[in-house]
Amino acid sequence: MPTQSTRDTTQRPSGGARVIADDKGRLWTAVHIGDAIVFACISDRRQTGRALVVDFPNLDDSIGDDTLRAWLIAAPRIGNLS
Repeated sequence: MPTQSTRDTTQRPSGGARVIADDKGRLWTAVHIGDAIVFACISDRRQTGRALVVDFPNLDDSIGDDTLRAWLIAAPRIGNLS
């Protein structure tokens, strides 16, 4: 007899990552790490990753895609420290 999973359905299987599209149609992942949201472009690896400090405890569904897009635009590119 098959058993049902008791896993919480609100937990994201991807570890909390969200996927959004920017205004050019590129797909980005948004991951909450510590006090920052880290963005990585998954449809065009030539794009530089970006990160932004945010004051949210986690990246849940209460944060809409429009907010994530605004944060992506505001996030500086991650580069080499010199």
